[in-house]
Amino acid sequence: MILDFERPIKELEDRIRELQRLAGSSEGLQGEISQLEDALAAAKKRIYTNLTPYQRVQISRHSDRPNFRAYRDALTEDFYELSGDRAFGDDPAIRGGFAKLKGGQSVMLVGHDKGRDVKSRVRGNFGMAHPEGYRKVERFYRLAAKFGLPVVALVDTPGAFAGRKAEERGQAWAISSDLLALARSPVPVISVIIGEGGSGGALAMCLADYVGMLENSYLSVIAPESCASIIFRDPSRADEAAEALKLTARDLKERAVIDEVIPEPLGGAHNDPEAAIESVGKTLERVISGLKDAKPDLLVDARYERYRKLGSHASEVGKTKT
Repeated sequence: MILDFERPIKELEDRIRELQRLAGSSEGLQGEISQLEDALAAAKKRIYTNLTPYQRVQISRHSDRPNFRAYRDALTEDFYELSGDRAFGDDPAIRGGFAKLKGGQSVMLVGHDKGRDVKSRVRGNFGMAHPEGYRKVERFYRLAAKFGLPVVALVDTPGAFAGRKAEERGQAWAISSDLLALARSPVPVISVIIGEGGSGGALAMCLADYVGMLENSYLSVIAPESCASIIFRDPSRADEAAEALKLTARDLKERAVIDEVIPEPLGGAHNDPEAAIESVGKTLERVISGLKDAKPDLLVDARYERYRKLGSHASEVGKTKT
């Protein structure tokens, strides 16, 4: 999968590979290859350090970007998956269970699973969960509280499934129950947006003590294409909508919606999944270490104050709650 703005990079990489094939052990083409490699490095730096918000949205959706399973396999040494909502059924769009991170810390790990190939993507509805998925999430939150385990949520969804059946089964109610469970949770809640963070489907895992975002992820109440369709009556103006929505990690960090922008390798996580996963792993280790000894009542109070301030006018920030 090559994004449009990545095509100049792909063309240079193809030319370098072709010259290397033709050159073999000969020294004759090494000078030209070296020049092309310098041009490639310059092109990567120029393109990837000047990405527009909509280009970052496109990167966040890249099919080769590491998904929940990749993080789970790389960051945990033990994982016991839990299934079902005890009411309707299981939703493979969301996975989670008891996990032990490589550093030895036990956690409740939960996240959206977009899948990797066509079959798994269709089975998981491309990461768009149904109500039973969010009721399953609430089970995870309550079990984490019962056993005193930090919650680690890896967010990557275009949004909760908005079909008729989902609404009939109580989609909004399921998500609101998740938010209430998180607001009252006596254990640390750590949320990392690893790809897409769309609407209420993402919010159900984002009411946290720490929210981090990978550099090329996004968090928004609506997808840029949908916003452009509503506001401009033209989905092709998604780039304008993305700019106006202020949905990038840096935008949200500036507005204190998130705590940290987690850097990705140059070119995005899809170009170096191992490095991106390692970066998230180090962040989790540091954040959990700083929160694990916090008293439950202080966690709940701090969480309340954190979200009370979101969206406040500058003159109101700092006032006591009423």
